[in-house]
Amino acid sequence: MDFKSGDTMEARFLNYPKQGKAELKSTQLPALKHGEVLIKSLYSGISRGTERLVYNGKIPESEFDRMRCPHQRGEFSFPISYGYQLVGEILKTHENVNTRTIGNKVFLLHPHQDFVTVDESAVNLLPRDVSLQRATLCANMETALNASWDGQLTAENKVLVVGAGVVGLLTAFVSQKMVSNPVTLVDTDERKRVVAEQLGLSFVMPDSLNDDYDRIFHTTANPHGLQMALDHAAFEARLIEMSWYGDKPVTLTLGGTFHSKRLQIISSQVGHVSPSRRATTTYKDRMGEAIQLLVDPRLDCLLEDAIAFEDLPDALNRVFDPEAAILSQVVAY
Repeated sequence: MDFKSGDTMEARFLNYPKQGKAELKSTQLPALKHGEVLIKSLYSGISRGTERLVYNGKIPESEFDRMRCPHQRGEFSFPISYGYQLVGEILKTHENVNTRTIGNKVFLLHPHQDFVTVDESAVNLLPRDVSLQRATLCANMETALNASWDGQLTAENKVLVVGAGVVGLLTAFVSQKMVSNPVTLVDTDERKRVVAEQLGLSFVMPDSLNDDYDRIFHTTANPHGLQMALDHAAFEARLIEMSWYGDKPVTLTLGGTFHSKRLQIISSQVGHVSPSRRATTTYKDRMGEAIQLLVDPRLDCLLEDAIAFEDLPDALNRVFDPEAAILSQVVAY
């Protein structure tokens, strides 16, 4: 099953040639190098928040380096190939890689592409009790897990999550495992109630939000949502800001009780392991914990029916429509 010297094969990948446009392009994969594996893609997931910003050209130049994803082609000034939620099967290995890995199902951070070659260290083995489509949530679950560590949750905390997108829902799901009080999820879209309740979460609309909370996670990328989070912060509450705003400025009211309540606003970003775990937890460890959290079949309610890879360029305008009720869009290869 090993590649021979000089062997190549063709692969197709999703490319954004310019703002708001998508296409499938072909590339030649080189022969496997020392330590590499060939993977046949089975599913990938679209992260609607970040990938919509990339598609629409909303990444500020100051963030070009920080926002790069593994195996990215091109630059944010276009053309670019971007994505980081790929599930596949190992087809071939270099002779120095354990051939028993052939056939294993894996998750990796890679743009949308039908065949890929990567170093074996870049792949994460999937257990059999995590469905392959659900495994496309690995990167989002890792983000939620890291944020929960940034929140330094204890059993006694009263937790609010503002925003019921996929990251908000997963953050509430993870937090509920760490605290004894019911986690509250708030969103302006009543349609999210059904999904929240399927995950065993308490859902409220903003007009019904009356309590104050000592741990608040904000995920909407909307300044109004962040202000709502501040307005419902208890004394010495910790507010974890998970949103990324691209080039959009944010205005907040930091008068009133902001100082008298001694409030904290903490940024959370998955590029680094949370300081509370950094001394003992590697990136690989963190991903392993995130994968184990995906064994719960209730999480399938976050997944949209799969779009065929061949149809993806034509489907993206619908997927990225801000008014769409899509949570996590699956792509099938």
